[in-house]
Amino acid sequence: MRYFGILFFVIICTASSAKTPMPWDSTLRNNRMVADTDTTVRVRKNSATVGVNYGSDALFFGRTGPIKYPFVAADAIFNSKAGFFLYGSALKVLGYKPFVDEIDLGGGYYYRLSKKLNGTISYTRFFFNNESEIIKSASTNDINFKNTYDWKYLKTSLIGDYLFGKSYDIFVTISNSKYWESKFSIFDDQDFISVNPGVNIILGTQNFVQRYSIDHKYQLEANNIYIKNENGRGARANAKFSMLNYSFKVPVAYNRPHYTLEFSYKYSIPVNVEGALLNRRESFYNLTFYYVFY
Repeated sequence: MRYFGILFFVIICTASSAKTPMPWDSTLRNNRMVADTDTTVRVRKNSATVGVNYGSDALFFGRTGPIKYPFVAADAIFNSKAGFFLYGSALKVLGYKPFVDEIDLGGGYYYRLSKKLNGTISYTRFFFNNESEIIKSASTNDINFKNTYDWKYLKTSLIGDYLFGKSYDIFVTISNSKYWESKFSIFDDQDFISVNPGVNIILGTQNFVQRYSIDHKYQLEANNIYIKNENGRGARANAKFSMLNYSFKVPVAYNRPHYTLEFSYKYSIPVNVEGALLNRRESFYNLTFYYVFY
């Protein structure tokens, strides 16, 4: 029950009235294909961001599929002056049949409660190809709450996610990061380097693992990890709210006024792995480019 107290705090803080709406920050979501450096210019006018991303494996709330699924993704985000935002993305797993594995559409609102505390609330709808193999395909809707407090020397985010569709799951993510940017330029006085190392922990249920096992039974039976009894002990364990993952990331980015090129390394430590997936510690590599119009 102590974990649900954390989630309750997230919801209460997010529901508070916003005082000074600001355009959306491109780093609002932990599972979006965007850069991690928190360098998007926050301006009081409409803006749009487009980006592309390569990832070494598809990671979903601390869990991966039975084999590696490297991917490429494209994103488009529109931020309004009032703080509302809309976004869409498309993802393609490399080396597999579907031309597009996933399309996401969503929107939300960015608010600022004080100089140090800001947050977002958003909804995302996931659309998957019937042949998609990524573990995320067991979920089709996500309601996300995020609140971030800037301690000056450290930034802490508390994130709550409620996913529903074929499976129902609740997640709480706690993230601590430290943003740094260079005082020197590389080519001219318009560019700089930024680094934003962080530590994340994820708590939640993992019913999506059970659903993934059932939907992909023909592929998983070959690896002897398909659970035939969806109401058995493994299913009950997946429904428990528990610690899921620890991760450490180091994003390094080259920034100019309108665009960012970033390389990010993440080391993931899954815990309490139940059901169909035998996840192990893994390194993830991402290369991201995005351009801001405003």
